[in-house]
Amino acid sequence: MNSSQRFLDLPDGRLAYDVRGPDGGRLVVAVPGMGDTRRTFRFLAPLLVEAGYRVVTMDVRGHGESNVDWPDYAQQSVGDDILALVDHLGGPATLIGNSSGAGAVAFAAAAAPERVTSLVLISTFASPPRLNPFLRAAQGLVLRSPLLWSFYFRSLFATVRPDDHDTYVRDLRRMLGGRMAAVRGLVAPGESWTGVAGDIRCPVLVIQGSKDPDFPDPAAEARAARSLLTGADPVVIRILDGAGHYPQVEYPDETLAAIREFEARQHA
Repeated sequence: MNSSQRFLDLPDGRLAYDVRGPDGGRLVVAVPGMGDTRRTFRFLAPLLVEAGYRVVTMDVRGHGESNVDWPDYAQQSVGDDILALVDHLGGPATLIGNSSGAGAVAFAAAAAPERVTSLVLISTFASPPRLNPFLRAAQGLVLRSPLLWSFYFRSLFATVRPDDHDTYVRDLRRMLGGRMAAVRGLVAPGESWTGVAGDIRCPVLVIQGSKDPDFPDPAAEARAARSLLTGADPVVIRILDGAGHYPQVEYPDETLAAIREFEARQHA
């Protein structure tokens, strides 16, 4: 087993990522959402390694330890970065994405079906966002201020916060200094994975928290995602009771169980 931080130099910038787990394990690439880093998988990744996977967690362009100056930060461009990383690591791979990361992995799967064995979409947006009252009132400021973003980030944990939550949020706030353009770029108007959903051909697992504050009805959002994935087979929905927007942090064991059950069906 190995575990190490690495970097991948691409024509437009440098990506930071970690690799852990057995070299012969099935490759999993996990992608965080906007304003977050690969450490969002700090609880789930070790569990996946214990289950025998080779697990890669990456910082998307402009976030974490990836560099800042990219031509754009769009989800589709992040999807291209994911495919470059999969190729570099000797894919194909299962792709796990949270929030905007779910959009990015969907773009990747639509663009290169032969390089993606399955998708896990965690807290994905399948319909035009219906912003909660806090974000609707102050969206412009939130997407420009690391401090306000950190307050919003806290609000997305519905029932469970890990012991390191306060430290984690402080670290996020420091990381985002000078990087808020990257956050805004991930939610550029008019861009959504839903436009390419019909091109996805691999099996898809949709995981939603039952108390995700970003959705008025998380289960309905999951069903909306399934309705768009017309070429994927199968599409499985798992609603995690009590989870908010970050099930991989709030309920990592339950998230792992959903992934393992889903993966077992594909490799039976």
